[in-house]
Amino acid sequence: MHFVEPSREVLAETLLAAGPDAPTLCKGWRTRDLAAHLYLRERKAAVGLGLVIKRLAKASDQATAKLAAKLTSNEDYARLVNTFRAGPPALSPMSIKALDESANLIEYFVHTEDVRRAVDRWAPRALDEAYSDALWDELVKRAAILYRGVDLGIVLVRPSGPRHVAKRAPVSVAIVGEPGELLMHAHGRTRHALVTFEGQPDAVALLQSAEVGL
Repeated sequence: MHFVEPSREVLAETLLAAGPDAPTLCKGWRTRDLAAHLYLRERKAAVGLGLVIKRLAKASDQATAKLAAKLTSNEDYARLVNTFRAGPPALSPMSIKALDESANLIEYFVHTEDVRRAVDRWAPRALDEAYSDALWDELVKRAAILYRGVDLGIVLVRPSGPRHVAKRAPVSVAIVGEPGELLMHAHGRTRHALVTFEGQPDAVALLQSAEVGL
């Protein structure tokens, strides 16, 4: 099943409901900055690559900040979010379904939660089982990269039973949670992820102080 299109819709609606000046879990970003990032990463390759290639990070940040600064009214902000909601332009690599699914399934889930969980009161969404399975499958593919900076073995565990060894080491910690919560933890939103830990107390403390994510 293709989950990116409905996920895009949910993200757009979440951004519109929050307005341009709401907080997010992305350090230094309000919702206008997040919206600008989502818009540009489908139209400016350097913006998306700036998240993973350090030498492009400055240009990516500058482009995002420049566009966000132009969203001076609710109308400007809503227009940009609705353009994002309509989908990538025909010549964008994101218009290729396989790439769209790979690049955006997790991106859209995490950024939706970046807005939802940046307020004092929030509750996890009830996710369709097939959607949760798809999130799990994508997490498994990239978990080793996301936890590469942690000096521990990492085992991801779903309450329903499936486990994935993300990283092997003499001492390991199991992180237990639903796929969406494991995703949030793996992407550095550790304080806003509803997960539990199984392991030696000192190992769990090390994990909780470690830098996780890209």
